[in-house]
Amino acid sequence: MNKKLLALYGLKYNPFTHEVPIEALYQHPKVENFYWRIENSLLREGGFALVSGEPGTGKSVVLRLLAERLKDIRDTQIGVIAHPSAKLSDFYRELGDIFGVTLNGNNRWCGFKTLRERWLAHVESTLLRPVLFLDEAQEMPVNVLSELRLLTSMQFDSRVLLSVVMAGDHRLTEKLRREDLMPLGSRIKVRLNTEYASIDQLLGCLQQLITSAGNPRLMSQELMQTVCEHSMGNYRALCLMSAELLAMAAQQERTQLDEKLYFECFPLPTPTGKRKRV
Repeated sequence: MNKKLLALYGLKYNPFTHEVPIEALYQHPKVENFYWRIENSLLREGGFALVSGEPGTGKSVVLRLLAERLKDIRDTQIGVIAHPSAKLSDFYRELGDIFGVTLNGNNRWCGFKTLRERWLAHVESTLLRPVLFLDEAQEMPVNVLSELRLLTSMQFDSRVLLSVVMAGDHRLTEKLRREDLMPLGSRIKVRLNTEYASIDQLLGCLQQLITSAGNPRLMSQELMQTVCEHSMGNYRALCLMSAELLAMAAQQERTQLDEKLYFECFPLPTPTGKRKRV
């Protein structure tokens, strides 16, 4: 949205886009225990953590908030895989780019050895494991996931060099049940399952978004209730519907988003065709 439309509603930014500031993101209270275990256990001991759930239930937001929290911990090194569907050679190249190591994708042993030496030096100097984030991990090939498991451990699996936080939908959890990935699945120390949100949780999320953007009265209470009831417990659907309402209101230069606007934007389907005779 342009500045003129934002000024119309007293907004600092569009609260329903993916690029909202970190402080505007909604955090469910149960996620706090997951963060605590990462900070106080996985970061110091290494290993794998898994965030699983259906699309739109907040997995990527959990990773974003966690990465922001870990930045405040001294000597923490954080890496993010940007291309989870890459083949093994490109996966090694990306790891080298993340951790500042020049790797040759055709010499896997050299890359394997160099990465582990870099991680080991970091562990011995800081007592903290580097953290690697894998969003959309269900897209990763099986052989890449297996290679990552081998990369992270040494001394007959008695020492772990890396902390890995993965996030994915049900396809990832199903993939980890495969026989060739059971060794990885059995090493997951910390788990978080993001579930469909209740109406109260959606209301809390919506209220936080518009308040952080600068206008807590952007939407009427009736409209907020209606949007949350029709979002099917999905945060992504909530934001998409709200963005559509905001765009229509801006086009019509309405001062507030209300329930009347909702039925104009999302009209009820009208039945068509003749009723069958019984």
